[in-house]
Amino acid sequence: MEGFDNAGIFFSDNFAPEDTQNEATTNLQGIKKKFKNFLREFHSENFNYIYRDTLKRNYNMQNYYLEVNLEDLGSFNETLAEQILKQPTEHLPVFEEAAKEVADELTSPRPEGEENIEDIQIMLSSDANPSNLRELKSDVVSRLVKIPGIIVSTSGIRAKATKITIQCRSCQNVIPNLSVKPGLEGYLMPRKCNTDQAGRVQCPLDPYFIIPDKCHCVDFQVLKLQELPDDIPQGEIPRHLTLYTDRYLCEKVVPGNRVHILGVYSIKKVSRPSKKGREKETTGVRVPYMRVIGIQVDGEESHSDNAPRKSSNIVTAEEEDLFRRMAASPNIYERLANSIAPSIYGMADIKKAITCLLFGGSRKKLPDGLIRRGDINVLLLGDPGTAKSQLLKFVERVSPIGVYTSGKGSSAAGLTASVMRDPATRNFVMEGGAMVLADGGVVCIDEFDKMREDDRVAIHEAMEQQTISIAKAGITTTLNSRCSVLAAANSIFGRWDETKGEENIDFMPTILSRFDMIFIVKDEHNQEKDKILCKHIMNVHMNADQLDQEPTGEELSLELIKKYIKFCRSRCGPRLSEEAADKLKRRYVLMRSGASQHEREVDKKNVIPITVRQLEAIIRMSESLAKMQLLPFATESHVNEALRLFQVSTLDAAMSGSLMGVEGFTSDHEHEMLVRIEKLLKKRFAIGIQVSQQIVIQSFVQQQYPEAAVKKVINVMIARGQLQHRFQRSVLYRLS
Repeated sequence: MEGFDNAGIFFSDNFAPEDTQNEATTNLQGIKKKFKNFLREFHSENFNYIYRDTLKRNYNMQNYYLEVNLEDLGSFNETLAEQILKQPTEHLPVFEEAAKEVADELTSPRPEGEENIEDIQIMLSSDANPSNLRELKSDVVSRLVKIPGIIVSTSGIRAKATKITIQCRSCQNVIPNLSVKPGLEGYLMPRKCNTDQAGRVQCPLDPYFIIPDKCHCVDFQVLKLQELPDDIPQGEIPRHLTLYTDRYLCEKVVPGNRVHILGVYSIKKVSRPSKKGREKETTGVRVPYMRVIGIQVDGEESHSDNAPRKSSNIVTAEEEDLFRRMAASPNIYERLANSIAPSIYGMADIKKAITCLLFGGSRKKLPDGLIRRGDINVLLLGDPGTAKSQLLKFVERVSPIGVYTSGKGSSAAGLTASVMRDPATRNFVMEGGAMVLADGGVVCIDEFDKMREDDRVAIHEAMEQQTISIAKAGITTTLNSRCSVLAAANSIFGRWDETKGEENIDFMPTILSRFDMIFIVKDEHNQEKDKILCKHIMNVHMNADQLDQEPTGEELSLELIKKYIKFCRSRCGPRLSEEAADKLKRRYVLMRSGASQHEREVDKKNVIPITVRQLEAIIRMSESLAKMQLLPFATESHVNEALRLFQVSTLDAAMSGSLMGVEGFTSDHEHEMLVRIEKLLKKRFAIGIQVSQQIVIQSFVQQQYPEAAVKKVINVMIARGQLQHRFQRSVLYRLS
């Protein structure tokens, strides 16, 4: 029995000489005194004692924490800040003890029954530039680092012991108040009893057990951080890091939050299950994780009650002056639209619609608790080779928060949220998908038509209600997906066929009605236009090096647009003015009655009524146009432009017969015909009978019914579960 097998040895400090221990204790006492002086004496220019007053106020409100800015600590005592940065594990407990003693001074005398002073948690914040997650190597282990990222999953709240009391099973010897290391590290129990074994039976190996009632525990939560999409190199998958938060840092964030984390880069043991089911340590291997000391959520103010701090979200006075002058210029709308993908020729109205999408309307919370979305959704339908994907890629780069995904490579869980089992705890945890991670930004979905129908149905709620509801594996919750959707899709025939009408589109009416603007992008043959386009494309390829320089003329740089969008979205939430509302009301009534100039047809077949969803789309576009100019109210001119954009997009597509059958775009005459076809189909064959689809269609065509209408009714009945395809979509089976 020698070395670490000796039951009486618990700490490596026991080997150190007494003088060394006394010197270390004296040094820590001196550091604690400096921390106490900082909390008592630090003040701003107007002698506002920030931390002293905040600590007293928080303690009296039973919020036992204090947030400290590292730059303030550095300005008071540079050595203290340096020690916190390099040796946070040793100095943070000393800082918390100092805060506890200062709180004791500030709040005494306390009422009876509150003589014991509560522990104070120190949360740190810093204005320093963050490091990249990929830059964290072994040389920063046990140091304080700041990293950005996105929270993708959170665990439940659990308890961790900070002090434990153990007892021997054999001799009942009790060892109280053993300190447990912070973070995900545990306590290594002694193998042998340390009592005097002389004259009695020796205690067996591993005799100690923990007394739960005499342990001091704190709440903790485990988070999963994913690096920002901007920091991921091409072709790499995003990296993740486990975060450990405790006490008042628990439940500060939800999946989808973009955060800056300040914490201690730590390591933990790696265990693998053995054949007997017990976990066995992998010798010498350690896995990194972050012990969080401070969290700052992007787009929100710091959690402290101190004076506001400068952060990456704060706009400088020079930038704000520039943005105000830009908003006041009369041609800001045209300049912004021309700056959207300047290398793509033409498509002026589509670029203007995308500009409206980037700024968005105003999100409204009604008195009854319902929320009306302010984000605008746009769908680009049409021929390949018309730069739809390039537009989507540009929007992902120019949006403050942008996520790009392709329809074929996206599933319902990847777009919304997935429930998976945590390998460590074996509990189910939820991870947010693309629409959760893009909360507050734009999701660009390319090849929208290549998605499976089941996956497209999953985003119905996310597009309109802007929430994602999950009820899986005992987890019932709702996540936010407050993002715009910009989707691109091709015709069902590859190229747009004018003779086929609505057969070009293979979408359900429910998904199409959730888009505020639908553009039909056609590759039309026009000799003059083709010459200009050819010249533009050759110019782009020949002068590619010059295009990397600063934009000239009326175009704005990508970084400037990005900052301007972020500034406008955070500072402005316009509403419709009374005059604009009256004008929109009159136009809406005219459109519904079919009396507008585009719908004055004698034949009622051509009347295309619009619904409340289309009315709300026009309101959102009007608000986004006002937001570009930082105006509090949308005027009649904004409503006129919104109506024009709606006319050249969705209404023109509907008038051309491309959107017949979409919710709100079916005339009364067509609706009666579809109902009649459905009744005849149900009469034709009984439940449980199989019939060839082609024979059914031919029989209806012989009775002078349009083939497209019959196919549409069959597709609707399949979606309702009344029919089912059999044998490679050639035979129909009646279900109900």
